[in-house]
Amino acid sequence: MGHQNIMFGKWLIPVLLTFMGLAILGSSQSVASDKDADIRDTILRQIEAFANNDEEQAWAHASEGIKRRFGSSQVFVDMVREAYPAVHNATAIEFTQRVPHGAFEIQVVRLQGPEGKRWDAYYRMVLTEGAWKVAGVRLQPAELGI
Repeated sequence: MGHQNIMFGKWLIPVLLTFMGLAILGSSQSVASDKDADIRDTILRQIEAFANNDEEQAWAHASEGIKRRFGSSQVFVDMVREAYPAVHNATAIEFTQRVPHGAFEIQVVRLQGPEGKRWDAYYRMVLTEGAWKVAGVRLQPAELGI
């Protein structure tokens, strides 16, 4: 009888350690998933604000560095309208990958501009007081696949 208890104990410890490891892994994936969702939500809300001509809402998702550089929501939105029409008037949005860079994250977004051309937008995202903000965007023409 005592032997069965020992065997059960030897079997139980690895199972419990496995479950604990899965729980820790799951919680870290949940944190990553939350980060992904929060970053995507910020980008989508800003693109939606551009589409709705809501300057203040688009401005609200910009980082402090962007705000210092442009000074007002009007100047910022005018710049985006002129220099980044695929961001300002996106007709399709696809999130591809997120790349951590220590103090910031890069979220790659495939956009289709109003003229139908596809672009890869590299969003530089910063965490400020618990909220993700857009700190810059670099656009380049997307490579055509098959």
